[in-house]
Amino acid sequence: MRHIFTRRTAARLIFIIGLLSMFLGSAFLLASLTEKSSAPVLLSFLFVLAGVGGAVLAIKLNKRSLYLFFAALFLQIGLFLLLKALDIIQLPLSRVWPVISVFAGIALFPSGWHRYGAIRSRYLVPSIAFVVLGSVMLIFSFKLVSFSFAQFIKDWWAVLVVLAGLTLVLISLGTKNNTGDVKQ
Repeated sequence: MRHIFTRRTAARLIFIIGLLSMFLGSAFLLASLTEKSSAPVLLSFLFVLAGVGGAVLAIKLNKRSLYLFFAALFLQIGLFLLLKALDIIQLPLSRVWPVISVFAGIALFPSGWHRYGAIRSRYLVPSIAFVVLGSVMLIFSFKLVSFSFAQFIKDWWAVLVVLAGLTLVLISLGTKNNTGDVKQ
């Protein structure tokens, strides 16, 4: 009779299930100690699980920076939601939602590094743009300025167009010409 799993595969599967059980049990234990609902903890666990799955795919499938991006993004969101579920972060989600843009920028940076083995403007510029955009939105979300986001756009839209153009120029300068044209 042929066995589907080898001992090595079974040992790896048991190890992974054990790690997941320890993490989930720890999260539920923290939730029960703080007398919080376990649904937000489960949601954060699912994001962390998706992040770990993306990391495994990024490692198994060489040069798959997209999986690494989603792995880093989901891990950050999952840990953020866990801190929110445990009331370590006590601000309402309606005020801290721009942090997802910051997470996307942070996740994009190692993705580009993984793909090229160096810092490339193709990934660095959008990464910085996401972090800056999220930070600006956080400033308005926390009401640290006396004017609204709509008023800011109304007064400074021309500067935003200039910055968008500068971003596009930096991206185009950082990319190589791969058309194979030969200068004569």
